Amino acid sequence: MTTAAVTSLPITSDLEIAGVRQAVREAAVAAGFSLVEQTKVVTAASELARNTLVHGGGGRLEITMLERPQGKGIRLRFRDEGPGIADVETALSDGYTTGHGLGLGLGGARRLVQEFAIDTGPGRGTTVTVTAWPRGARRA
Repeated sequence: MTTAAVTSLPITSDLEIAGVRQAVREAAVAAGFSLVEQTKVVTAASELARNTLVHGGGGRLEITMLERPQGKGIRLRFRDEGPGIADVETALSDGYTTGHGLGLGLGGARRLVQEFAIDTGPGRGTTVTVTAWPRGARRA
């Protein structure tokens, strides 16, 4: 698998979350995602960007274009230096929320992509990495 240049975007305001959605949609289009696939990856990115801002105090998104023989894909890495997540399994469960939302953010984002990884702990921030492939490029 090869990777292209990384695009890095700040996540420090609601306006920048809108920019994240636009940049992820553009990357998904460039990778050949269908409209439904674009919507899924943009929704996941929106949820993760919101978590980065609200729970992590802001951070960054790195978008990496991926390529392998089966086709192109995208990797999204959300990083913050917030308080971290003490219990990841609970945070990933539907209905769990520390705010006023529905509690579908992390678990919902995980269901919308093919690969999901989280690196976090109390006092060390959170990094969530997701990878999505369009339908024709999913076979490893």
